[in-house]
Amino acid sequence: MIDRVSTYEHTLHWLYQQLPMYQRVGAQAYKADLEKTWALVQYLNDPHRSLRTIHVAGTNGKGSTSHMLASILQEAGYRVGLYTSPHLKDFRERIRINGEMIPKDIVTDFVCTHQEFFQSHQLSFFEMTVGLALQYFKDQEIDIAVIEVGMGGRLDSTNIISPDLSVITNIGYDHMAFLGTSLSAIAYEKAGIIKPGIPVIIGESLPETRPVFEEVAQKNNAPIIYCGHEEAPYLMDLKGDYQRTNQRTVLSAIEQLNKMDWCIEQEHVKSGLAKVVTNTHLLGRWQKLNENPIIICDTAHNAHGLKITMAQLRGEQYNDLHVVIGFVNDKDLHHLLTLMPKEAYYYFCAPDSPRALPPIELAKAGAQIGLKGEVYSSVELALSAAKMAAGDGDFIYVGGSTFVVAEVL
Repeated sequence: MIDRVSTYEHTLHWLYQQLPMYQRVGAQAYKADLEKTWALVQYLNDPHRSLRTIHVAGTNGKGSTSHMLASILQEAGYRVGLYTSPHLKDFRERIRINGEMIPKDIVTDFVCTHQEFFQSHQLSFFEMTVGLALQYFKDQEIDIAVIEVGMGGRLDSTNIISPDLSVITNIGYDHMAFLGTSLSAIAYEKAGIIKPGIPVIIGESLPETRPVFEEVAQKNNAPIIYCGHEEAPYLMDLKGDYQRTNQRTVLSAIEQLNKMDWCIEQEHVKSGLAKVVTNTHLLGRWQKLNENPIIICDTAHNAHGLKITMAQLRGEQYNDLHVVIGFVNDKDLHHLLTLMPKEAYYYFCAPDSPRALPPIELAKAGAQIGLKGEVYSSVELALSAAKMAAGDGDFIYVGGSTFVVAEVL
């Protein structure tokens, strides 16, 4: 049990031991309703009702988009809450105000105070974390919170909020066991964040997804704004090619906020986009870890994301390419591996996660399509081997899973 003298580490251990989090164990952590989240916020006296929020969903880019929005709003002088998931190094990355992580003692006090309710209602890790974020943001009297959806949208625990603005970045194939096996089915789940009368920004749409967005928006009498394809005009400290698309989504969102009662000048947009990492401490997005050899890590972990990152990788200048790669076991492995460059040498590994795909299986699947490399029992050993093998002018890419990236940061 957690009490007033419990350490932060003890509190985290307790949180992780409750009904499990999807990030660690996958399907058994998924809940297909919001009943317990509604019970939790009612018990907490509805902290979400006193918050102004922006709700961000999508298959890829929702984390980066959330961080960009928070950075711009922070530059505009607002006190900004930011709730994202998953974390890479520290649980408290999930809950920030103006870039600062929630203090450890507040996490411990919240769990200690409400532990009996959590246990009696069998709340999941994610439900408790959402409750913590909403209560913290209310207590700190923030101006606005940017809330990233965990998975899907319609049945995600964050979907109890009534935001000023909804944002859906894009739709691709991921989490099909829960969200559906067609793009239109996945779009329907993401469109679940569209609320009555609340404008929604659509970053990217497809012939299969646009009718879904139109139908749900029409039912909710919600204005729908589609982003254009113009060039992203601002320089960013986020260097992934995919961030240009995210920037267009963010600019559309800022334009819509300015039509409300928010005041965000062009200078705030420019400085906010130039200082996303500085302001919000976003990690793992085409992040450079070393200069020579160049080492880049990226959290892209599905076909939609890897297609873009692999295209950027192929455009880099290097002598030899080394790829440290690991996946979790619920992905379409053959499809993902066909996106990987054949000329690279691979260091197949397994992150420290119950969901990790055994590296020998990964290597066998890679060999079937002509990917050459060696098997390593850990990410650390794989990266060490790549560093030993890489010479000046070489390039090392690390990715395939958020777990892999988390272990190298």
